[in-house]
Amino acid sequence: MPQIAQLAETWSSQVFWLLVFFGITFFVIGRGMVPKVMETVAQRDSQIAADLGAAKAARDAADEQEEAWRVRENENRAAAQAIVGKAKDEAAAKSEKKLKAAQTRLDKKLAEAEDRIAEARTAALTEVEAVAAEAAQDIVSRLAGVKVTKPVATKAVKEAMTHG
Repeated sequence: MPQIAQLAETWSSQVFWLLVFFGITFFVIGRGMVPKVMETVAQRDSQIAADLGAAKAARDAADEQEEAWRVRENENRAAAQAIVGKAKDEAAAKSEKKLKAAQTRLDKKLAEAEDRIAEARTAALTEVEAVAAEAAQDIVSRLAGVKVTKPVATKAVKEAMTHG
């Protein structure tokens, strides 16, 4: 059978060239290109891992700086509150001192005014006594027709004013 002999001859040639082609392809791609691709993938993986590590380190450093900033900010806030409290205390002390000085001045003026009022009252009472004594002298001389001396009238007016 010549078809089978021809088939075996053609087929063996095709198998030979198939093995040659796949062998060349295996060595070119499998031994030449695949290691380069795998090396590139490994480099990418290591670069990604390094970048992730650097990002984590940067994030940790940023967190530490933020925490330090927060601590510093809290300390500054506490110091500012202390300064404000001290200023308030000083202002209150100054105000208290000014109020005491003003109260002292007012008390002094009030005492002076009370003294003036007491003097004016005494002067007014003395004058009222004098007028009352004159009026009593006049009334007694008109009604009773008796002449009363000024010291006697003054004494009677004082007794009347004292006892009511």
